[in-house]
Formats: sequence, C-alpha cells, structure tokens
Amino acid sequence: MAYKERILMKTFSLVAVLYSLSAFALIPSCCIAAEQPLLQEGKKTVWQRVVSHPGAKLYASPQADGSVVSTPRTFTSFYVYERNGDMVRVGVASNKSDGWLKQSDTTVWPQAITMVFTDPMGRQPVLFFRDHDEIQKVCEAESVREHVAQYVELFSKKARIPDGCPVVAMEPMGEDGRVAEKDFYLLPVMNIDAQFKESGTQLLQVACIDPGIQGGKDGGKAGQEGQNGNGGASAPQRMKTALAFVIDTTISMKPYIDQTLAVVRRIYDELQKSPARDDLAIAVVAFRSNLEKSPGIEYTTKVISDFKNVNQRSELERLLGEVREATASTHAFDEDSYAGVKDAVDKLTWAGYSAKTMLLISDAGPLGAGDPTSKTGLSAEALADYLRTNGIYLTAVHVKTPSGKKDHRYAETAYRALSMMSNGKSSYIPIDAKTPAQGAKQFDSVATSMATVYRKIVEQTAQGTQVEKPKVEESSKEESPEELAKRLAEATGYAMRLQFAGDRKGTTAPQVVSAWIADSDLSLLEANPKDAPVPAVYPAVLLTKSQLSKLRDQVKLIIETAENAFLQDSADFNFYEQLISAAAQMSRDPSQFNQDPNANLAQKGVLLEVLDGLPYKSRILGMQKEDWVNMSTGEQREFIKRLKGLVRRYEEYDSDVAHWEGFGSQNSADWVYRVPLTMLP
Repeated sequence: MAYKERILMKTFSLVAVLYSLSAFALIPSCCIAAEQPLLQEGKKTVWQRVVSHPGAKLYASPQADGSVVSTPRTFTSFYVYERNGDMVRVGVASNKSDGWLKQSDTTVWPQAITMVFTDPMGRQPVLFFRDHDEIQKVCEAESVREHVAQYVELFSKKARIPDGCPVVAMEPMGEDGRVAEKDFYLLPVMNIDAQFKESGTQLLQVACIDPGIQGGKDGGKAGQEGQNGNGGASAPQRMKTALAFVIDTTISMKPYIDQTLAVVRRIYDELQKSPARDDLAIAVVAFRSNLEKSPGIEYTTKVISDFKNVNQRSELERLLGEVREATASTHAFDEDSYAGVKDAVDKLTWAGYSAKTMLLISDAGPLGAGDPTSKTGLSAEALADYLRTNGIYLTAVHVKTPSGKKDHRYAETAYRALSMMSNGKSSYIPIDAKTPAQGAKQFDSVATSMATVYRKIVEQTAQGTQVEKPKVEESSKEESPEELAKRLAEATGYAMRLQFAGDRKGTTAPQVVSAWIADSDLSLLEANPKDAPVPAVYPAVLLTKSQLSKLRDQVKLIIETAENAFLQDSADFNFYEQLISAAAQMSRDPSQFNQDPNANLAQKGVLLEVLDGLPYKSRILGMQKEDWVNMSTGEQREFIKRLKGLVRRYEEYDSDVAHWEGFGSQNSADWVYRVPLTMLP
C-alpha cells in the first residue's frame, strides 16, 4: 500500500497549478502585510476578488472624477481592499492596493471558472434569465419545454422584448449563426444552485463579457491565426467544406482502401452536377504504426493527397489508386490512428475552409497516451480537444472484425472519446464486418451517406436556403450504420452551418451584466431522467503562459515520481491531506500557493471552507483518498497514462498562437488560454 500513498501524494499535488486568474485567495500563515484584502462573507480564510469590465479605469482616489492611474486590461483580476459607495479599492496583489475602480465596472468572480457554449446540435439556445426566481419558476413549471420554446420563439423573431420579460438575452443560434469562433467571450461563474442536479441540470449565475467590445473585435487577439485557422482573412462568403479521409492501410485493410477510392469517385461524380461543385474538397491521409518497431511497414503516416476539389479530382484519384496495404505486419494489433488524425490536422491545408470534417476508418484500436511507440503521445480526450480547438468534426468508423474481437472494447472506448463533441455526444459508427466484403460494403454506405448530407448542406447554404435544425435524438430502435451516419452528419453539418453563419456575420455573445442560466438544455429537464442531459455550456479555466508552463512541468515530475513508485515500495507516508490542501489552494489562487506551498488546510480546519462553492471540479478534486487507494494497479497506470497525454496537449496549447487571448496587451505574459476543465488533471 505504501507505493500507492506515494503516488497519491504526487498525483494530487499537480492540482497546485490548475486554475488561473482565481477569484479568491487564501490567507497564508506567513502573511503579515499592513494591507489585507476583504474576506468573503461568511469565510475566515478566503479573500474577495473582482474582475474589470471593458473600459474600466483605475482611479487614484474614491472620487470618480479624480486622476486616472491606468486603464487595466479587460478581465484583470483584482483583490478587494475596501468598498466606498460605488467605488472599490483594489490591487492585483494580496498585500498592496493599486487604486480605485467603479463598482459598476467590475464583476465579482468567486471561482476561476468560465463557461463556454457547447456545439448547438440537439439542444435549444441558452436563455439568460433576469434573476434566480424567474429561472426557478421555469424549472418547476408543469411543462418546462413549452416555456423554453416560448422564449426561444420570442427572441428568434427579433421583435421588441416586452418590459418585464424574465429572459433578458438568448444565445445566438439560427439564421445569424452561433457566436463567431474568433469571438473570445467570457461567462464567469458567480453563483450556483444545484437543487436540480439530480435531473442533470445546475443553475449558474454568470456575467457575460465580450472583451472584443473594447478597441474593436480583433484588438485583443494575442496573434494571428496560423495554418489551421483562417489566416486573419475576412469573413467567408461561401461555405467551403473540407472532408479528410484518414485511413488505416495496414494488412487486412485493402477492401477499405479500394472502397475509399470508389466513395471518392462517387462524391466527385455528384459534385460535377452540383451548383456548389467548387465548395467541397477531399483529402486523404494514411496511417500504419511505429516505423522503428516495424521498418517493413514503410511509414507511420503519409499524406496521400491534400484537399482537391472536383476540378482536381484526377490527381487525387490517381494518388489514392496507388495506395496499397502494408506487406509487413506491425508490432502490435493496435495501430497509430492518432498519428494519422494529428497529421491530418497539422499537414493538410485547412485554411480557407469554414466547415471542416474528418472520417477515420480502422479495424484496430489506437496507440494511446503512455505507449512509447505512439508518435503523438496524446490520449483520446486530448486529441479530441485538439480537434475541437481547430474546429474539426471527426467521425470514427470502427470496423469490428472477428480477428480483433479482444480489441473491440478498448477500441470502441477510445474512438468514442476521440469523436466526443463538446455537447457530450460521440460521432462513432461501429461496423460489424463478419467478412471483408460485408465490412467494405457497409463502409461504402456510411461514407457515401455522410458525404451526401454534407454536399446537400453546402448546396443549400450556397443557394441561401435555410437549413432546418435536425432531429438528433437517438432512435428508439436499433439504427443501421447508414442511418446512424446520416443522423450524425446532419447534426454536425447543422453545427458547421451555424458556425459559418456566425463567422460571416461576426455574431457575438449576448451582453448582460448578470443573469442566470442552466448548464444543460432546460427543455429536457422534464424528460426521461434516465436520459443523459445535453450540456449547453462546459467549464473552462484561464491559464497564463507561465501557469501553463508550471502545470506542464509539475505533471512531468509527478509522472516520473509515480512511475518510480511502481518500481519500488516506499515508506508508508500519508500525504493525502497535504495534497488535497494544495489542490484547494490553487483552485482559488496560485500566487498564494507559491508563497506557502506546505500549508496544510485540512489540519487548520479550513479545507471544507475553501472547497465549498466550487461549481465544477477537475478529476482529482472530485476524488477521495479511498478512490485512489481502491484502484487496481492497472487503473492507476491508466491514470498516469492520461497525465502523459495531458502533458503533450499542454505543449500544443503553448504553440497555438491563434487561440491565446491578449485582451489588447502586447505582453505575452498577460495572454491567457481558455483550457477546458476536462484537460486538467
């Protein structure tokens, strides 16, 4: 048991760098500064903090007509030292105030968490309610669905909203599209009501802030978008769609290689007759496995062809026609499909395409995080996050052959996670291939069905036809692979259509000072409680470059220590309290942890106070000591593999210039990255 305790100590310590720009600080035992911030009401150890609005000014005195000290960047986090009418004395540090802000130019932010809208498929738009009582009335109504539909219809008409309407704003969705991808909005969480949690819904008090309002929409971007973005180009006028086939070309995959060529030809044939013939292009990337382990397989990944439209079809068809399955076996049954996906993101020319899709086809599971033969080192969830960040929708087609029966469960779990969208739904299609011919035939139907749906959406968009919201609920009867493919394509196609419209019109998030929202689709609150809720928003935290670097380094150290602990039994030290203490401190304020990293809040009797009120927790903060101790050795090793995958993702964050937000600051130390909570340990 001793080695488990040691791993537990190191594992929980990594949470010391989880959250950035925290809204509260802990009082360190060594703090003897003359100035101290105000405590949160009802707390004994937690400081108050606020964040600044666009256009806020820092004054030298509590007189708003006094001299201006500075204009803080939007969303600067301040400690609160004093309140005087509409003015608050604030400071960026916990031992010194810097000046005064108008209280109306600030928002209280009790946690470091901000919410992000999920993909709009399968749910109603998020409604922003004026106050808590109004949203609670809707949640307790006999027909929640009818109330939600009534408000959605009201705001969709863009008519004048009646005075006293309980809903003050609605998430953009419809002909104006969803919030533009380049619009860095913020939904800081100020309060939470979990009374409907058993039904899968929590109520959140948020402040919707769009930093882009200050100084123009692009004034705060940290950098221009690179190869995988829009390259800083103006809004697209046509919905150009990119479809990349990522295919397994190892032994046994010849029928699927041949079928891919047949599908591509059929798509091009249809495009020849389409009014949107130039608006859909196809690319092909092949993958096998680790080349060093099996030199005879020729390559790990290979770009067969970059995107080609119908006018360039002959070149792609020729290149794809030359593809052969491997003549040598790979070192393991699982192949490096993650490398194929990653290279498809990085090496294909996605710039210029507003709708981006990928179709993965394999009869084997992936080489995952922690596998020394994996080219990427990424986990399924980390690679899924990479796809989402780049705006690419992936569908995984998993060919289940009799020879791979032992691998089916692992592969399905991995590919469901890889194709997971922000709304919690997977785009995963299993094919029961009792024979190669049967499997190839089903793959042909699946790929053709999806491509046909995408082509029709492109045509409708080009013709100005309104794309209707598809019904994405899972059928009560068992769906065929073709039916499932059509439903998934309609859902992702609809989401891409909304994103295209939002990017073209520059659609922004609602501007509200404070409101209440539900974190899942309210219209489904009264539905079958056995059904999983459809998330409407998901939690993320803001990390600076420095904090991301510290997080990466800390996780690396923990992995090394944990792996060493597996090799040798250690002295029986129980560090659980210290570890969870560090987690709690850093979920509130990383700077205070740096001042007193050995403080043990559990022994001080304040741990529960610190953890109380956190609306969402990372995986480790949600664990108990016994959860880790009761894990099998295999489960603990899988946990460590997940950490390895996160490290590789953090390295990708660091180099992702397009998605760092500077809020107008040219100093890269001030830039922040919106990291999903699922990407934290």
